[in-house]
Amino acid sequence: MTAATPSPSPSPEVLAAFEAAKGFMPVHEGLALYAAATEAGALGLPLLEVGTYCGRSTVLLADAARSAGVSALTVDHHRGSEEQQPGWEYHDPTVVDPEVGLMDTLPTFRRTLHRAGLEEHVVALVGRSPQVAAVWAGPLGLVFIDGGHTDEHANGDYEGWAPHVAEGGLLVIHDVFPDPADGGQAPYRVYLRALASGAFTEVSVTDSLRVLRRTGAGI
Repeated sequence: MTAATPSPSPSPEVLAAFEAAKGFMPVHEGLALYAAATEAGALGLPLLEVGTYCGRSTVLLADAARSAGVSALTVDHHRGSEEQQPGWEYHDPTVVDPEVGLMDTLPTFRRTLHRAGLEEHVVALVGRSPQVAAVWAGPLGLVFIDGGHTDEHANGDYEGWAPHVAEGGLLVIHDVFPDPADGGQAPYRVYLRALASGAFTEVSVTDSLRVLRRTGAGI
């Protein structure tokens, strides 16, 4: 019986930078994301995430991109998603710009990358996901959807970016909760939509993180 090949994992320094960064992804889901990014990096294409926040998951994508000799791209308007606004559960007043009175996670994100030594491996695309997707033309080895959790935003991210996943590339979706008691349902509906399209086949499940591979055309 052949032993299973261990999943690639980040260095202790990179993992420490991930854990120190402001954000919500637990370590075990981060390790699954890192393994997917490492695999996708072998295609020699950029790795893209939707939903930067303060750069916690970007650290892992950037390290995988560095190892593969490709770029990590991260898309966010940096004004916070719905649940991060004042009065909501995930609001953090330390990332509010006092001058304009709005959230601005961009400075914190830049500090996260600087501390991790990964700035030169990341291209930060500052803007709303559908607008950035509309001007993006190239294929991608990985698309990680972790942006707004309304149906409008989750479907917009899927429709904007999933078409760019190359053959054999990976589509990763975060916060997929089949049970409504565990969380919002929009990412789960996008996950079901991707499977129903016939274009993507599930590779792995790690709690709320789903990894799918492009095995057909379309979305």
